[in-house]
Parts: sequence; C-alpha cells; structure tokens
Amino acid sequence: MDMTQALVLAFVQGITEFLPISSTAHLIMVPLFTGWPDQGLPFDVSLNTATWLAVVVYFRKDVADISRGFCRSLSERTLKGNHEGALAWMALAATIPVVLAGAFAHDIIAYELRSFEVIGWSSIVWGVVLYAADRRPGRTEIKGIGWREAVLVGLAQALALIPGTSRSGITITAGLFAGLSRTAAARFSFLLAVIVGALAGAWEGVEMASAGPEAPWPALIAGFVVAFASAYLAIHYFLKIISRSSMLPFVVYRVGLGVLILGYAYGMF
Repeated sequence: MDMTQALVLAFVQGITEFLPISSTAHLIMVPLFTGWPDQGLPFDVSLNTATWLAVVVYFRKDVADISRGFCRSLSERTLKGNHEGALAWMALAATIPVVLAGAFAHDIIAYELRSFEVIGWSSIVWGVVLYAADRRPGRTEIKGIGWREAVLVGLAQALALIPGTSRSGITITAGLFAGLSRTAAARFSFLLAVIVGALAGAWEGVEMASAGPEAPWPALIAGFVVAFASAYLAIHYFLKIISRSSMLPFVVYRVGLGVLILGYAYGMF
C-alpha cells in the first residue's frame, strides 16, 4: 500500500465515520475508482483507533463526567441525583443489542449482506427515514434522556450492522423519533460510539494479533494522523451545522450516493 492510498482512505474514513452518510458506502466505492488492493487489517485497525480516539478527545469532558458518575453509582449503589451515572448505564444498555446482533449474525453481515445492492438500498432507505425523523425534531436535550430513549436508540443501533445503514445515521434517526433535539441525538450517538468503538477495537486487535500480519508502519502512522484530524473536524462542524439547520443536506447526499452505487451494481454506469 502506497502513501497516496493511505492518505485518501484515512481522510474518507475520518470524514464519514461520524456523519450520517455511511463510511462503509464510501470506503467500498474508493477501490472502484482507483483499483487499489485491499488495505489489510492493520491499516483498518489503525484508522478505527484514530477515529475512536477523535471522539473520545472531542467529548473528553463528557466522557470524564460520565465515568465519574458511573464510579459514583457503583460506590453509592443508587442513581438518584446522579444523571451522569444514569447516562453511563443507559449507554451501556444501549450497546447490548448491537453486541448480540454482531455475535449471532456476524457471518451473514460479513459475507451475505456486504453487496452493492444492500449498501445502495440501505443508503437510500435510511436516508429517507432520517428525513422523516428530522422533519419534527424533539426538544429533549442530553440531560433529559431517559431509559425509553436509550433503549430505542440501542435497538436501532443494531441495524447499523447492515452495510450502508450508518451507525451515526440510524442512532440519530432513532433519537429524533424518540423526541430528542438534533444536537442531543447526535451527542448521544457519539457517546455510544465511544463504547462501541472500544469494543470493536479490542475485537480487531485480537484478530490482528492472531493473524500476525506485517504492518506497513509509515502508512499506518500517516493514516492514523489524517483519520484522527479529519474525524475531529467532522464532529466539530457537524454539531455546528445541525445546531442551526436540518439534516436535509446529508439526506440528499446519501440518497444520491445510494443511486450511484445501485447504478454501478445494475450496470448502468
């Protein structure tokens, strides 16, 4: 893998990972236009770690507060007057569906659903659903999230395993349907990404250790830096955009991307 491939893939991963437009849909399109070979597991682990670190660093204060609240809930054995602790437990509970779905449907997701048709239709269908949810966003902010909202978002997160769905997209959509504001839905989605990213990173690390592939260190380091920086900026500007306007630009984009992917899949391009 040369440096150009590393930088392009890192930038695409960083920009699309936390936007509601599906990073999978974008990463599968890059080889079509470039003819590049598969980048390999070590590079995937490097990029995923970089984007996970970006969300942790960006929400470092929230992560610290929630972690202290979680520890407090363990010592006091109550969540009364401890919203940060309750939010931690709700985030953990919201992660259970995607873990179970990943464990029981791994082979189906990895081998049977990873097709251009599935990715294209997922991008379009869930883009339209996002539009429906975004037409009347709620007013509940992050401090008002309860178990009903957390469970609904958690169940929706399991659907993100279907390629092209977008983890951030489906969780934000569920949050909006549950009555959360745009910023609250996005922030809760990002907090869930901290937990899901840590679990996925640990799993990928075990797989990489078992495979023992040789790592292209210059490309890994360059890709890590670019993915981290682009993901951090994407989170920052995404939150600014949705605090002032709707999700419509992202809906239009992902529907157009889905049409492009389906056009390729059905031999129209």
